Amino acid sequence: MGLFDFLTGKNKKRAPQANTKGMKKADLAKRWELSGRTGQGSMSKVYKAFDKTLGRTVCLKLLDKVKTQKFESRFTSQGLVKPTEGAICSAITHVNCVRTYEFGVTLQGEPYLVMEWIEGLGLNYLVETKNLQLNGNRVNYLVQLCEAMQYMHDLKFLHRDLCPRNVMVDKEGVVKLIDFGLTIPYTPPFCQPGNRTGTMDILAPEIIKRRSTDHRVDLFALGVTAFEVFSGGLPWERTPSSEENLRRRLNTPPRNPKELNPAIDDDLAAFLLKSISKEPVDRYSSANQMKEVILSLKRQDY
Repeated sequence: MGLFDFLTGKNKKRAPQANTKGMKKADLAKRWELSGRTGQGSMSKVYKAFDKTLGRTVCLKLLDKVKTQKFESRFTSQGLVKPTEGAICSAITHVNCVRTYEFGVTLQGEPYLVMEWIEGLGLNYLVETKNLQLNGNRVNYLVQLCEAMQYMHDLKFLHRDLCPRNVMVDKEGVVKLIDFGLTIPYTPPFCQPGNRTGTMDILAPEIIKRRSTDHRVDLFALGVTAFEVFSGGLPWERTPSSEENLRRRLNTPPRNPKELNPAIDDDLAAFLLKSISKEPVDRYSSANQMKEVILSLKRQDY
């Protein structure tokens, strides 16, 4: 398989059925009153809904059964048994991660997750609109993200898709990491070369080069997210070509964040650039270490 075959979605093997064995079944029409779609991922649709069983407003995520089958086949074809998204989410109980109440499968065979409804805004929206809510809160938000990521790694999971789009900030200023659709166990079999799924902007160089991976792919994504939050832009400017975007990641130094935001001090710029180093050994060793450096910055009022 060539360097960019994953972009074509080629998969010659027949995808197995999504793993729904033993899951609770629910009648979508009878169980929930949908009040509107709030988002759509690559493999799911997300709704605000009133749950008649729980008696509360929830976030209902319905997974596309065909796309879920195709994703799971990447692991089953290697003899690996990946926990379902629902099982992973139910194991995650950190204050900075969205809470999952229940998971199962609809009568139509769609896996579903029932999660807490978060009253707030997406971090991507705050960045893209240069929202005033960010002012004075960037360090705080990033510290909370570091705590969520350290928790994930201590729990032996890799998120694999941390980006502003997958972060919410509620009305109390609490950061919530969301969307664990690409999350995998942090074990040697799942860290073998080959798994290249994820958001283009945050793919670490070792993923692009199909090397073995570890928790530092999440730290790279955390670094790219921090770069965007503080500078307002990405380390590598996007181009219309996906292949060119990946080549730049491998062959072109990132932009200096001070070029995008002159208000950034030298120590913050150094932190951001180290976070997205090309080689994993040159990055920070843990999310906790990143948090310590953030809290040691001369300025905390970004």
